[in-house]
Amino acid sequence: MDAGFLTTAIVVLLLLIDFVIRVIAIIVVPRNRKPSSATAWLLAIFFIPYIGVLFFLLIGSYKLPKRRRDKQAEINRFIIESTDGMERVSRDHPWPPWLESVVALNRNLGAMPLVGGNTASLNGDYQASLDAMTAEIAKARKYVHVEFYILSCDQTTRPFFDALEDAVKRGVSVRVLLDHVASFRTRDYKQTTKRLTEMGASWHLMLPVQPFKGKYQRPDLRNHRKLLIVDGKVGFMGSQNVIDRSYNKKSNIKRGLKWKELIVRLEGPIVAGLNAIFITDWYSETDELLRRETEPITDDLTTSALDAQVVPSGPGFPGENNLRLFLALLYYAQERIVITSPYFVPDESMLMAITTATQRGIAVDLFVSEIGDQALVYHAQRSYYEALLRAGVRIWMYKKPYILHAKHFTIDDDVAVIGSSNMDMRSFQLNMEVSLMVRGRSFVDEMRAVEDGYRKDSRELTLDEWMKQPLRSTVLDNLARLTSALQ
Repeated sequence: MDAGFLTTAIVVLLLLIDFVIRVIAIIVVPRNRKPSSATAWLLAIFFIPYIGVLFFLLIGSYKLPKRRRDKQAEINRFIIESTDGMERVSRDHPWPPWLESVVALNRNLGAMPLVGGNTASLNGDYQASLDAMTAEIAKARKYVHVEFYILSCDQTTRPFFDALEDAVKRGVSVRVLLDHVASFRTRDYKQTTKRLTEMGASWHLMLPVQPFKGKYQRPDLRNHRKLLIVDGKVGFMGSQNVIDRSYNKKSNIKRGLKWKELIVRLEGPIVAGLNAIFITDWYSETDELLRRETEPITDDLTTSALDAQVVPSGPGFPGENNLRLFLALLYYAQERIVITSPYFVPDESMLMAITTATQRGIAVDLFVSEIGDQALVYHAQRSYYEALLRAGVRIWMYKKPYILHAKHFTIDDDVAVIGSSNMDMRSFQLNMEVSLMVRGRSFVDEMRAVEDGYRKDSRELTLDEWMKQPLRSTVLDNLARLTSALQ
């Protein structure tokens, strides 16, 4: 066999393999996948077949392992059974006629009921939020449940950890969940886990990527939730992680970046809903189902008229719970929509819902940051600005050096949503998120005041200004937009 024949045979074999890969990709990739995502993956596989296939095998599936999905289904049944009849809602103030169907949607998707009799207050001061959570931990009598995407023991958060340690010493059950990959990437990860162990807290990593320990799933499937529950009586949730507001990154410190957050403090029956999310995630990571020992202490029952509903979402659910909620509210809006999202990379359905709203005569405001901390997401987000501006959306850019990391939106004067979920494809499909829908004029008014504060610290982006962007920026934005679809 001469060298020429061998070379020809190898080339023919490689071409055949390349052809087979492309045919299989056309059959496999689009199945149960959004057209934009399927197109992006097919382009990657067709232009760089071997590398594209490798990445598809590594991060192509956005589903959790079957065992974890089965656990989610099991806990959903438990939640439905244990919350049957909890819908204590007030109708002193008439509901919008469409709200009943949104509540049913959320109940069917995430198993959580709408419950009344709650109080809620917003806090947008970074240090004050940490101080408020620390103060509640100091009052704990029975248990403290901590669940954060990023949990880091540094100079800023040390009082929070001191309060946890003191609670353990008082005999309080302290349970802690932190996302593995997100927390691992922080400067003080080892110090944090060591501190939790030494204080005697029971802690576990969420979605650990530890293949040698038999724990592995797509590595960028993350638990992005931020929750604190004390005695089932007081709960906190929102956008803020437990870490210094610079995230202790040299690049952030050099640029002077500071994170602007918003969290909500809750009391009333809805806290049990937040705790159910923690119980779900604890069960997923430990196989331990917390029940009676986590029943709430009910010293001071509230009589407030706020109705609230917890909406969990993520790859453990068959549908995109947060996206479906957002779309329903966008289409039901009658007067005004205000969206705040640090990473705004909508899919086709959300972009259509927002532009349809403006065409219906609805005023739509979007708050984003003037600068970004994640280059790809920042440029992908910018690729939507022209379409939004032409549709009539008013874009407000929160002034640097702050990163507006808060995640919330309001619909008319009736409903507000706050939580951990961005309005991007990662939050819709890859991240485990939690949102809170609140019906109550007082809470919406409080949220409007927050939005007005953002507006004072922002500048409005106009279409004339945007159209002066250099060509290189447009090219970069569009390339980043294409990669955002690789879900």
